[in-house]
Amino acid sequence: MTIVKKIMTGVLFIAMSVSLFSFDLPTGLFKAGSNPKSYEMGIEKGSGQDGKKAATIKSIAKKNKGFGSLMQNCLPDNYLGKRVRLSGMVKTQVVSDWSGLWFRIDQKGSQQNLGFDNMHNGKKDRSIKGTTAWTKYEIVLDVPLNASYIAYGALHVGTGQIWFDDFKFEVVNNSIPTTGEGKDTLISSKDPVNLDFEK
Repeated sequence: MTIVKKIMTGVLFIAMSVSLFSFDLPTGLFKAGSNPKSYEMGIEKGSGQDGKKAATIKSIAKKNKGFGSLMQNCLPDNYLGKRVRLSGMVKTQVVSDWSGLWFRIDQKGSQQNLGFDNMHNGKKDRSIKGTTAWTKYEIVLDVPLNASYIAYGALHVGTGQIWFDDFKFEVVNNSIPTTGEGKDTLISSKDPVNLDFEK
C-alpha cells in the first residue's frame, strides 16, 4: 500500500469514527457546562423510549473534570408569579459521578439567581448515578414576578452516558412543594380563596 493510500485510509477511518460518535444538536438547545469539550451532546436516533429520538450527553474522555450540559433558555412570561414543575424522562449508563435535570430562574442585571435545582444542589440530593432505566424526574420552582429568564436542561458529571426525553412544563399550586435551594415563595392565588374561613 502506497503512502498516499495509507494516509487516505487513515483519514477515512477518522472521518467514519467522528460520524459514528457525533450527534446533531436538537433545535433550540445548545452545549454548555464547565467542560463541554469532554462530552458529545445532541440527538441519538433510535434511543428514545419509543424507539424514536432522544437527547444524549456522552463522555468522550476516560476521566472528566467538570460537567457538560445540553440546555435551553426562554422568557418566563407564561409563568410569572406561578409555581412551575419541570419534568422529564432520563436513562443512564455507567454514570461514574452524577447526572440530572436542572432548572434555574434568572433576574436581569443580577448574578444571583431567583431559584435553582440541579437534583444535586436542591433541598435534597436526588442526582442520578450508575445505570438506570427510563425514569421520570421532576423539579419544582417558583417563578417570581421579577424573573427575566428561565434556563433548563440536563447535565452530566464524569464518565458514562445519559439520555433524556419528553421535557414538560406545568403550572402547579402551592400544595406541591418546591425542590430548589432556599425557602419557598408563596405564590398568590389568581382568585380570593377561603372567604368564609371554613378551611
